Amino acid sequence: MTIIAVRVAKVYLTEADHQLAAIIQYLHGDGEITGATAYRGLEGYGESGKVHDASLMDLSFNLPITVEFFDESNKVLTALEYLKENFDISQAVSWLAEQH
Repeated sequence: MTIIAVRVAKVYLTEADHQLAAIIQYLHGDGEITGATAYRGLEGYGESGKVHDASLMDLSFNLPITVEFFDESNKVLTALEYLKENFDISQAVSWLAEQH
């Protein structure tokens, strides 16, 4: 089995940010990231402390979204730098991992 060193990144957004499509487009195009997945959360909160949830009473549809991707470490770090400079990204994390 071949094991490859990679970097995994997660970027945290909300639906109200309206940035998801442009972020995925960048990762797929100019960022040349091998693959990315966006997850829509049922509930969450960030630095503001405001809870966003999927209750029937909340018609704003401002649910949390996580965009996760991995690739070679330098490509991921470059992509994260670009995203932080060109989008309103308040939270992002990354870590080294192994691809099996």
